[in-house]
Amino acid sequence: MDIVLNTYDQWLLTPYIYPKQGWPEDDLTRQIISLTVLVNVHAVLLYFFLGCFSYFFLFDKKQMEHPLFLKNQIRQEIKVSIQNIPFISIPTIAIFLFEIRGYSKLYDSSQRSYGIIPFLKEFTSFLFFTDMLIYFIHRGLHHRLVYKHLHKLHHRWIVPTPFASHAFYWLDGFLQSVPYHLYVFLFPLHKISYLLFFVFVNFWTVSIHDGNYSVPKIFQPFVNGAAHHNDHHQYYDCNYGQFFTFWDRLMNSFRMPVIYDENKKNID
Repeated sequence: MDIVLNTYDQWLLTPYIYPKQGWPEDDLTRQIISLTVLVNVHAVLLYFFLGCFSYFFLFDKKQMEHPLFLKNQIRQEIKVSIQNIPFISIPTIAIFLFEIRGYSKLYDSSQRSYGIIPFLKEFTSFLFFTDMLIYFIHRGLHHRLVYKHLHKLHHRWIVPTPFASHAFYWLDGFLQSVPYHLYVFLFPLHKISYLLFFVFVNFWTVSIHDGNYSVPKIFQPFVNGAAHHNDHHQYYDCNYGQFFTFWDRLMNSFRMPVIYDENKKNID
């Protein structure tokens, strides 16, 4: 995140927004103000960009004919998302501050060599680590003592659209983002990769809500795609994973989507 903040400081904030003298770029108050604006603006822009792209080019509009699709649902999904983004940003900004001020294990190319092999290693470990933690956090959010207070709102969308991807109660959304932040305090990660992974995570979150089941057959049993996640929205007690089906299979919560299950198709 310091790459983003430094870029804005250099090209916009220092020359045009903040006084040129007397308020250092590394001042804590200045960083809090800058991050508050940047995180909220970019979160909204990314949400609408990815949501609109998915809705117009990937989303299966036939989903909207489903009897459980709510009246004015897309408007409701967007409203919930926009209302909760500012609240999610508060603890997120606090974590970004720790990263910017050097408490994480993020590094740049001046600190160690970097290339395709380190990138692939980091990407693989990032996916495994976050997928594991999100599974247990997500499943915990379905516990009867927690569900109605935190996660029930997201399950209002039984047949979700891409705009439901961020339509969470703020604490629910933040808890499911914790593994992404925690990773950089436990394992080395290049700063550029961190930004790329952040965009990828948001894209993936949108994609599993887009109702597009066009996944190569070889990946269908292993990759947690939109078909798996749609079943999660409809049946509640299955397919808690984020990227893969590994933890659902291991913890006996996996459900093969009917659209991919030839045996169930034949019975139907």
